[in-house]
Amino acid sequence: MTTFLPQEIIRHKRDGKTLKAAEIEFFVKGIANDSISEGQIAAFAMAVYFQGMNVAERRILTDAMMRSGHVMDWTSFNLNGPILDKHSTGGVGDKISFMLAPIMAACGAYVPMICGRGLGHTGGTFDKFEAIPGYNTTPDFKTFQCVTADVGCAVIGQTPMIATADRRVYATRDITATVEAIPLITASILSKKLAAGLEGLVMDIKTGNGAFAETEDFAVDIATSIVTVSPIPTAAILTDMNQVIGYCAGHVTEVQESLAYLKGDQGEPMMHEVVLALCGRLLCLGGLATDQRQAESLVEQALSSGLALEKFAKMVAALGGPTDFVERSQSYLTPAPIIEDVFIQAPGYLQQMNSREVGLSIIQLGGGRRVATDTIDHCVGYSNFAKVGDYLDHHRPLATIHARDEVSLERAKSQLLAAVTMTAQPPQPASMIIKTL
Repeated sequence: MTTFLPQEIIRHKRDGKTLKAAEIEFFVKGIANDSISEGQIAAFAMAVYFQGMNVAERRILTDAMMRSGHVMDWTSFNLNGPILDKHSTGGVGDKISFMLAPIMAACGAYVPMICGRGLGHTGGTFDKFEAIPGYNTTPDFKTFQCVTADVGCAVIGQTPMIATADRRVYATRDITATVEAIPLITASILSKKLAAGLEGLVMDIKTGNGAFAETEDFAVDIATSIVTVSPIPTAAILTDMNQVIGYCAGHVTEVQESLAYLKGDQGEPMMHEVVLALCGRLLCLGGLATDQRQAESLVEQALSSGLALEKFAKMVAALGGPTDFVERSQSYLTPAPIIEDVFIQAPGYLQQMNSREVGLSIIQLGGGRRVATDTIDHCVGYSNFAKVGDYLDHHRPLATIHARDEVSLERAKSQLLAAVTMTAQPPQPASMIIKTL
């Protein structure tokens, strides 16, 4: 590889020039082997934030970051279905991965899902799976691939061996106000997903007051970039994040809600709408369905037949969890010491919810991290959450709080009540699906 001066590459991008493939590849290799300093990464990220990257540059960056770590090869497994996955930009109560992975496996796909920890006010799938006793969220690659091939799905946590350069870039972006740089968002997401050897990907781009992309325009920009840059069949669905997804938010509570869903309780209708949309689009991308209608029929069949639940049970057992987790989940998922309803002060309709504040209140309960070294309390959170448009009074609570102690309980009550707006008239119903790209 040709030798460049890192500062010259930074200067080129700072001045709005289009970087050559060799420049980008050299810089990414230097990030991965630590020959590029954190200061140089920060300067590069800031230059990209202000000057952007064209589609060709984004593709080169994505490919270089993907190849900076381990790239999975599925050839020897002789899989008889497509390798598919979904990625969410994060939300409050976002438990869709628990449902999507086993549903897709039940429909004939293979889903090697590498998920992340909670970020800011949003919960992480990785953390939720850690609530299951014995479940190994960090197996070696051989185990990960074998479980995926045998069961049809495996959900694990991020590993430093995948897209190695991205770990340093992401950490630097987080402390230099460059997280919103769309070329870097694109490369970060796609490099990790492509390293898993995928053949199709669906993006759940959330937008609203509880999303990373608060505005629809920003969400569309992210979605367009990812769909355009991705070298594999990729679709993006914009979904609403102006209220908690489903009825639960936390860890244990979300696992319980997911299990109920897989057992045949469709639960909260808007959550089901998102599951159908994402699974349906992914089945079409993978050639397992000819259109959305057929795809959604396959999803419903996977749920009603019990096959999706069976796939989930097998995955949990194969990755070290209890072999009877599905049957005896209540005995494995420790409940919070205090479980109490919170009621609004005067009857009315729930008009608005600041889901970001709800997410922050979960952190205050102990269900998230203030600093990276914090230990998560998996049993705290919320269940029985009201939806926008619901009529609340002294019979119907806003939510049920699961708390460790009285102090955190009272604090959560105050935060929760301050995060909602009530009205005397029922608001217009909203759809969870905003746009598909």
